[in-house]
Amino acid sequence: MKIAIVLFNLGGPDSPEAVQPFLKNLFSDPAIISLPSFLRLPLASFISSRRAPKTQKIYDQIGGSSPILGQTEAQARALEEVLGEGTGEGHEWRGYVCMRYWHPMTEAVVRSVKRFAPDRIVLLPLYPQFSTTTTGSSVKAWQAGATAAKLAVPTQTVCCYPDEPGFIAASVDLLKQGLAEAGDRPTRVLFSAHGLPEKVIKAGDPYQAQVERTAKAIADQTGELDWSVCYQSRVGPLKWIGPSTRVEVQRAGQDGKAVVLYPLAFVSEHSETLVELDIDYRRLAGECGVPAYIRVPAVGTHPLFIAGLANRVRAILSGPQVAVCHGATEMPCSSRHLGCPLIAGAA
Repeated sequence: MKIAIVLFNLGGPDSPEAVQPFLKNLFSDPAIISLPSFLRLPLASFISSRRAPKTQKIYDQIGGSSPILGQTEAQARALEEVLGEGTGEGHEWRGYVCMRYWHPMTEAVVRSVKRFAPDRIVLLPLYPQFSTTTTGSSVKAWQAGATAAKLAVPTQTVCCYPDEPGFIAASVDLLKQGLAEAGDRPTRVLFSAHGLPEKVIKAGDPYQAQVERTAKAIADQTGELDWSVCYQSRVGPLKWIGPSTRVEVQRAGQDGKAVVLYPLAFVSEHSETLVELDIDYRRLAGECGVPAYIRVPAVGTHPLFIAGLANRVRAILSGPQVAVCHGATEMPCSSRHLGCPLIAGAA
């Protein structure tokens, strides 16, 4: 059996010239700006042209482009290897990287998958926590692209995995290394995630609840910790969920605590980790008197994480044909999370 695994991620500009079109693609997404297209598309052009110079300077600090494509390709190859190891299943596994806002984008990846002629397709978001703005947007784009290309193959989605055992084990391993680096200092662990406007959460998006679920699972398996969840990368005038990572770094300084920061909603490195966390918040920590600032790396190709993804792929292929949450031991969303496709489908 030929099985295509499509790994979804955000994407990032691969050159200075790509920054503005990348931003335009981002802000053109109705999951990001929920306006009719005749308003959203001109607004996306305006915002991207205004933000491009500032964003360009951010990428200049990491060589002018995002490293996310190469890292996601490495995750796809590692997943192929684990799935193919001694399973006796006789499957041919093929991993495809599909970026939402920069190349390789959905339409091109749909064509590549169609040429492979798989018997089954598994959509695997590299967003551990579900959000309508990330996984939801990527899945919708895939469905539209597959329909347009007449790609009629049984397709299932690994919707989310906020407390998948391999993901949590890899996170605990990396966090313990960061804690060891902090030594005997009084330390606070900050679990930092990308923020969202508060209105998105109030509309039923399960992202914040799942982020908190991930943080608790990691903390419970690490041992006694002083920890908090915080949110980074705020843009625009809307009220965002909090507390902000900036405020939590400042609070740690006031309390005389070293900071060990783990970006638990990112599985690869990009501008929000390499610049915002490694440069901007490290500088802030120094200004606030934080005794030590240690940033834990994202899980990347950590063997435990890749093994966990492989287990979730196998689970979704071996069970009944349902849309989401295969391999989970319990439902990670509640009835109020109408942004969850499974909850929405049952409503």
